[in-house]
Amino acid sequence: MLFDSSVRSELSRSFGVTFVVILTIVLTMMLIRSLGQAAGGNVAPQDVLLLMAYASLAHLPTMLTLSLFIAVVASLGRMYRESEMTIWFSSGIGLSRFAKPVLRTSFPVLLVVLVLELIVWPWGNQNSAQLREQSQKRSDLSRVAPGQFQSSRDGASVFFIERDAADERTGRNVFILSNKDKTEAVTTASNGHIELTETERFLVLNDGQRNEANALTGERTRAKFEQYKILADSQVLRSADKLNPKATPTLDLLRNPSPSNDGELSWRIGMCLASFNMVLLGLGLAATNPRRPSNWNLLFALLSFVVYFNLIGLSQGWVSNGRVGMGTALLSLHGSVLVLALAVLWLRDQGNCIGWTKRKPAGARS
Repeated sequence: MLFDSSVRSELSRSFGVTFVVILTIVLTMMLIRSLGQAAGGNVAPQDVLLLMAYASLAHLPTMLTLSLFIAVVASLGRMYRESEMTIWFSSGIGLSRFAKPVLRTSFPVLLVVLVLELIVWPWGNQNSAQLREQSQKRSDLSRVAPGQFQSSRDGASVFFIERDAADERTGRNVFILSNKDKTEAVTTASNGHIELTETERFLVLNDGQRNEANALTGERTRAKFEQYKILADSQVLRSADKLNPKATPTLDLLRNPSPSNDGELSWRIGMCLASFNMVLLGLGLAATNPRRPSNWNLLFALLSFVVYFNLIGLSQGWVSNGRVGMGTALLSLHGSVLVLALAVLWLRDQGNCIGWTKRKPAGARS
């Protein structure tokens, strides 16, 4: 049918262009963020692209939903402004008739969002956590370039090394400046290496000296050593077996109900329901006056999208804190939005029918 094919082709073109623009913006932001994490030593430089890919997969459902929502509002809004909707309405086609071709075009995207949220989202988060864990377990000496100063994660120490080319875990001519409890200490050593435990990282120095100066008392001490062990990082690393809810598969969340697991599950299911609700809501919000050059309906639609997704995050927090149940949160939020979308669509459809009925007698007299 000409009506269905024209609406679907228009929506497909608009969705493709919108998704490419949003994907480009998000990839640029992810690249900048990943490079910042690599510069800070939280991620290995060789893992930047892989981490960016996992982060993009995590944001892909939101990008698809937003692109689909903008495509619906922009496509139908253009048809309103160019009086195409007037022609369809005069042919006896109401606004609710647009729901069928729009949903048929949106169905593959909605299915992809469902798979991404329930399967790909925890998989990507788990792999991202493993990359960060591997980077944290690496030696601090392997993360610093030779001849450059490097600060520790807590910012209390600054060290300088000349890394040994034969062994990345061993460095020579080590210099460490630390400031803790009003005491400044300068430690130098001919060489050093890293020793790891389950939760801590130690820097072992050989053949050096340590100078300390107390800023309060002015006392100064100097000591020479053959071997000296310094706590480099006391951060407790998360084991790969102890996954947070974001990295837990959906089936495991269902098997092990808890407030935190239910909160994460409400987010995943809520994102799937939101993608469907936004399509219906976009049909009603696309209406605009062709005599107005501005496109305020698109701005209002984007505001509605932001508010809706903030409410999804808020409901997830309530479920995680045990304030409300998962079923109550899903039903109250997404059910309300669904009713609102259907109500707006019905009111727009009734308004078009009433307006056409009022204009019809005048056309008959002419």
